[in-house]
Amino acid sequence: MSITALDGKRFAEMVIQGANHLSANANMVDALNVFPVPDGDTGTNMNLSMTSGAKEVKNNVNEHIGKVGIALSKGLLMGARGNSGVILSQLFRGFSKAIETKATINGKEFAAALDTGVETAYKAVMKPVEGTILTVAKDSAKKGVLASKKSDDIIQIMEEVLEEAKASLKRTPDLLPVLKEVGVVDSGGQGLVFVYEGFLAELKGEQLPDSPAALPSMNELVNAEHHKSVQSHMNTEDIEFGYCTEFMVKFESDKIAKNPFKDEKFRQDLSEFGDSLLVISDEDVVKVHIHSEQPGTVLGYGQRYGSLINIKIENMRQQHSNIVGEMQTPLVSEMPKQNKQPQEYGIVTVSMGSGIADLFRSIGAHAVIEGGQTMNPSTEDIVKAIKEVNAKNVFILPNNKNIIMAAQQAAEVSEENVIVIESKTVPQGLSALLAFNPGAKFEANETLMNEALKNVKSGQITFAVRDTSIDGLEINKNDFMGILESKIVIKNTDRLEAAKALLSKMLDADSEILTILQGEGVKTDEVNALVQFVEDHFEDVEVEIHQGNQPLYPYIFSIE
Repeated sequence: MSITALDGKRFAEMVIQGANHLSANANMVDALNVFPVPDGDTGTNMNLSMTSGAKEVKNNVNEHIGKVGIALSKGLLMGARGNSGVILSQLFRGFSKAIETKATINGKEFAAALDTGVETAYKAVMKPVEGTILTVAKDSAKKGVLASKKSDDIIQIMEEVLEEAKASLKRTPDLLPVLKEVGVVDSGGQGLVFVYEGFLAELKGEQLPDSPAALPSMNELVNAEHHKSVQSHMNTEDIEFGYCTEFMVKFESDKIAKNPFKDEKFRQDLSEFGDSLLVISDEDVVKVHIHSEQPGTVLGYGQRYGSLINIKIENMRQQHSNIVGEMQTPLVSEMPKQNKQPQEYGIVTVSMGSGIADLFRSIGAHAVIEGGQTMNPSTEDIVKAIKEVNAKNVFILPNNKNIIMAAQQAAEVSEENVIVIESKTVPQGLSALLAFNPGAKFEANETLMNEALKNVKSGQITFAVRDTSIDGLEINKNDFMGILESKIVIKNTDRLEAAKALLSKMLDADSEILTILQGEGVKTDEVNALVQFVEDHFEDVEVEIHQGNQPLYPYIFSIE
């Protein structure tokens, strides 16, 4: 069997099987995360990102491979979450760009597109690290280019690509010492290998035995993305726009002739009908998501441009009544009601724990996306938050190094003037927000907030999810670990003793203020004992305590 020309329908099936295979193995990819802290979410992030891309492809299957590539790129872009998901989206963004004008592609064009994807992904990463998904993508793409010089059979080229991807994956511990230390390969690279295995299986007409029969339903995807719901934060009567309305308009030439489609005007007109608006369009269709009180009016407007397809309308008030009380901590918190006139500044921040979210709001955040470790918000989540604050200038505080790239991608696709302040921890985010001066110019605030990141030490206590040895520490499952910035520096079987040991490393003669964010399940007596320890050993340090309610991390410390 040989394939020398790849069309859109065949490529769509490759994408779907690649997404299925990754989904079936997402837990394995999660388990490869290097650190033993409970944040192994590379597989989850890649799975949700690739699933978003595959869903967009399923909605836009076309003989023209360039159009399928555009759909894949759009779906991945908006669904991307975590560094691994964003890098995956960039790999296929470059791939899709290389083929967007082609109805079919041959072997050389397929290999060249993979290589272009690698170039795009490397450009998107400020400081590329070898021994990661980037290396696996680069090595396998180069092998594909070499193979395409010998054969135009796309199956044979994909076999060479996959073989080299697996070989490169095995070499990742030699390039990244931390992988060798704990005896694993790179998790993101493994995720890419699963995608490529799906690609090759489809080209050969094979069904991988561990692939699910179909992609998750929309409800399953929402549950996976948002472990907890916004509903528990609000009353049913507070829902201003009650109908979640999704539909697509297939353009019709006679209607377009009378009423030419202009993306910006379309968005502006629809924004008058509700909020949470998301519009994605190409030359054939426009896809709309909006929360509105008059879905019929919205659909009527869409019909000006063509025929309606894939309509879905849900009564959110009824949904809210059914599920309220069943959820606990939400991943995405409620947004303020949109002002008619845009304000000058808006601040979007990411937080884990209802108490920390309340703290961010109390000091000036306009929108809080609740998330963090294991719950990275997608590009689309962040774009929606930017829209909701309704401001001319928006600052984003990711507060987690694994959310920064998704935030940057959201800033890139947003129409507003958006700057990402690269806060890697909650304490850094709080410090940056406190430095914000609403009376200062945008550029001045950017400088102030970035400078504030340097003036705070961040520490966290969490627990080990597996045995490992890292940085000279022998760590057993369920040990409590102290993390200073991003490095594990202590471990102890007792949580309070671990907290004391970490603070002993963090506090010094220059320390003035210690802020303790108290996590879920931590009793007041234990916190009081910790405060007493600080007062006994660091008498000049002022201690502030806030109920953060954050999961997974019993204590988060901030020292200024």
